[in-house]
Amino acid sequence: MKLDKKQVAQEVVVKSNWQRTCQRISNDKLLYLLIVPVLLWYLMFCYLPMGGLTLAFKEFRYDMGLWDSPWVGFQNFKMMFEDMEFWRALKNTLIFSFGKLVFHFPTPIILAILLNEITRPRLKKFYQTIFTFPHFISWVVLAGVLTNMFASNGIINQVLGTLGMDAISPLVSESAFRPFIWISNIWKEIGWDSIIYLAAFASIDPGLYEAAGIDGANRWQKMVHVSWPGIKSTVVIMFILAVGQIMTNGANFDQIFNLYSSPVYSVADTIDTYVFRKSFVRGGNFGYTTALGLFKSVVGVILLTTTNKIVTKSGEQGLF
Repeated sequence: MKLDKKQVAQEVVVKSNWQRTCQRISNDKLLYLLIVPVLLWYLMFCYLPMGGLTLAFKEFRYDMGLWDSPWVGFQNFKMMFEDMEFWRALKNTLIFSFGKLVFHFPTPIILAILLNEITRPRLKKFYQTIFTFPHFISWVVLAGVLTNMFASNGIINQVLGTLGMDAISPLVSESAFRPFIWISNIWKEIGWDSIIYLAAFASIDPGLYEAAGIDGANRWQKMVHVSWPGIKSTVVIMFILAVGQIMTNGANFDQIFNLYSSPVYSVADTIDTYVFRKSFVRGGNFGYTTALGLFKSVVGVILLTTTNKIVTKSGEQGLF
């Protein structure tokens, strides 16, 4: 039996590639060993727990455990879509997330551009430290500070009352709670989120600025024609990731959980706080809350893939 020459050539190429790969791993085996702890971490905490997703299609029973609990098919998802509290939480999650995308996402870019225009290194580091410091304050601590300041009997309202002015209580106001969440999140995270854009600025060749100056470009023109193209790819990648996290990080659980209260449940209750309440406050069905988490993940994957596809179709470099 004669072997096809094309097939033989393909087998030789595959064998050659495999030998080169093995040789590369052998030469840099110590470097590859450094990856092992990371791979083990992802395996233990990201991939093995995915077996628990089967709980979304079961009615969890403590006496039977995860694997022996009875299957209920899509019953948990049917309950979810028939629950009006779920739709309210989904609506609030999307509003918080899109508001964060519109108001918060551009601000670190603007701050990075402004910091990049500062020519004095010490002054630049000072401002960067000032803007970055709030990130390291946990929402538990910061929520206590904000509550003491903006509560109905807080410091600010006491001062306003002394001056004969009307009190402001964004923590218990349905109309003011969402803007308060967006503004406080921007204040806390703007400096930290700008770091990646400052790193992108650092990778731009200084010779481009010098060449633009020789051609007569002013600071604004350098910003538009040199700085922005230099960080555009980074902005696009961060935008894709931000859209993919609309169902999770868009509505920050730590922030909202520590700041919301019963007067603003109708505008503040998100999917994460709803899941928390269903799981631990009401002693709810773990199969139902797992279905909620699976729904979030599926929507996140769809948004991430769709956004990446749109970006790559427009000629920009996406994630994949």
